[in-house]
Amino acid sequence: MPDVVKVIELVGESTKDWTDAVSNAVAEACKTIDNVSGVEVANLTANVDNGRIVEWKANVKVAFKVDNSRRGV
Repeated sequence: MPDVVKVIELVGESTKDWTDAVSNAVAEACKTIDNVSGVEVANLTANVDNGRIVEWKANVKVAFKVDNSRRGV
């Protein structure tokens, strides 16, 4: 059976920068999902307080291969 890839959407957060926000989202996904193969950054936003960015956010799409052995294949 051919490979199947599933995509989920997550929001990563960081008090450092957007790159860290993306990395945090991927790291958290990898704690509970096997076979992560890619990430697409869909949107970048930030929270501002007193004229300064205080939190960076990254909306990401994380792709991972579905484990065929769990589908009884």
